[in-house]
Amino acid sequence: MDKIYEISLLLDFYGQLLSKKQYEILDLHFNNDYSLGEIAEHFNISRQGIFDNIKRGKAYLLNLEEKLGLVNKFTEQKAKAEKILEYIKKINKENMNKEDIEYLKKIEIGIMDIIES
Repeated sequence: MDKIYEISLLLDFYGQLLSKKQYEILDLHFNNDYSLGEIAEHFNISRQGIFDNIKRGKAYLLNLEEKLGLVNKFTEQKAKAEKILEYIKKINKENMNKEDIEYLKKIEIGIMDIIES
């Protein structure tokens, strides 16, 4: 998994456990692609201070993931749902009655909702 994407997911899952300032710094850097200099200017602190804050924040998020594993469980469940959706799409619908086809479409829509949420 791409490191930036991984940290963004960790922020989505555990970001509210960070301090408000630390969350903002990580959010600006990983989700909004701000440079250390831009963030330092925004918060009126040194680039080194921002770098240290990002380093500590990442370590904290990774530690939470190691202990709780929510992002890993999420990505595994999403992959399983995508596989099920793939199987559903391969079902031959020619010999099915209309009611069964409708149920299959509802299942497909439900799984797509799970994947996209």
